[in-house]
Amino acid sequence: MKKLFLTLLMGVSVTAAFSQKDNTLTKKEAAAHWKLLFDGTSANGWVNGDGSAVKAAPGAWEVVNGTITLKKDAKGGDIYTTDEYGDFEFSADFNIEPGTNTGIKYFCHKYDKGGNLGCEFQIIDDINGEDNKLANHLLGSFYDVLPPIEANKKVNPPGQWNTIRIVAKGKNVQHWVNGVKVLEYTRGSEDYIAAVAKSKFSKVEPVFGTVEKGRIQLQDHHGPVMFKNIKVREL
Repeated sequence: MKKLFLTLLMGVSVTAAFSQKDNTLTKKEAAAHWKLLFDGTSANGWVNGDGSAVKAAPGAWEVVNGTITLKKDAKGGDIYTTDEYGDFEFSADFNIEPGTNTGIKYFCHKYDKGGNLGCEFQIIDDINGEDNKLANHLLGSFYDVLPPIEANKKVNPPGQWNTIRIVAKGKNVQHWVNGVKVLEYTRGSEDYIAAVAKSKFSKVEPVFGTVEKGRIQLQDHHGPVMFKNIKVREL
């Protein structure tokens, strides 16, 4: 019995030693030049659409238990990174409630024609979300342009955490959910141009999504949603 107890205790100790605290970087991540975009205690590093610093507060974006949270019907507005990114890898954990429809946008840019836009990694409750009728509106899609590969998706239900990853290198872009690639596309390719032409972004100039770089955005779509472990590195 004593031997069994010691074995179990060692197992717990090893697990604790290798578990990573939320909103931190490991030595390996730091060496690979990852940068935290959320420190777990404030909205530092995020700005509003007008460029002003985000002030986390009730009724807007809040910092709750190490997450940056938008509660149902809060009026937080879309918030953006201060920096722009071209070739990059981005990762974040999200947790939604049943019916939530939101997203994370990248390559956010003010277009000559079309205004302020970004490519959206759609985050939605695929079953009960209000905008779940089209394949390119489902979780993991490039919203309204390209659908995810549904057979690849392994998504935890609302109320549980999921991890997304966006990798952009040159013209190639990948969407990942929980460690599995669910979408890959090439900006400016024939298939890409055809898909954009069928989308709500067909009149945008220059061609939607073909800009060299842009900011990353957390979307205010009336929540509720929680994010943590938000990080990025330039490639």
